[in-house]
Amino acid sequence: MHQYRESYKLHFVLDANSPLKAADTGYLQFFPPDTNYRLDARFTATPRAKEFDMPTYSGQMKKYRQYGLLTFTVNDTVCTLQVYQSLALMKKRGLKDYLFIPFADQTNYITTYAGGRYIELRTGDIKNDSVILDFNKCYNPYCAYADGYSCPVPPDANKLPVAIPAGEMQFGKKTD
Repeated sequence: MHQYRESYKLHFVLDANSPLKAADTGYLQFFPPDTNYRLDARFTATPRAKEFDMPTYSGQMKKYRQYGLLTFTVNDTVCTLQVYQSLALMKKRGLKDYLFIPFADQTNYITTYAGGRYIELRTGDIKNDSVILDFNKCYNPYCAYADGYSCPVPPDANKLPVAIPAGEMQFGKKTD
C-alpha cells in the first residue's frame, strides 16, 4: 500500500492540471491500510443502461453510462455501488476500459471529504463476475483541494449506509 500511495502523491506533481504542488502532497492524509476494507464484490453487468448526464460540483454535466453494479458486505451490511464509464474517456487511447465509482459514506464531513470519494477499476479487474473492491485505494476528487474543477457528484444510489474508514482522508491543509 505504501508504494501505491507514493505513486498517488507523485501523480499530483506530474499532472499539469493538478491542484497541488509537490510541497502540498505532505498534507495528504490516509487511514491506516485495513484488509477489512479490501472486499470481494459480486459484479452484475448492466449492458442495456442508457447514457446520462452526471452532475458535477461546478454545475457542469458529464456523460456517463452505468457499466454494472457491485454488491458486497461491509460489517454485516449488504451494500451496492453503481459502476460507471465516462463516454469521453471511452474515446481516449488507453482509457476505454476505465471504470469509475464515485461514492459517499458515513465518514463524509467527519474524517473524509464532504463531497465523497472515488475508486477506479478497469474492466480487466472483473473476473468471473467478481472483483476486489479495495477501499484502501479510494481517493478525493480534485475539488477537495481547490475550486475550478468539475468533479462528479456521487449519485444518491452510491451513498453507502456505512462508514468506510479506509483510503484518503480530509486534506490536512486549509484551502482558500
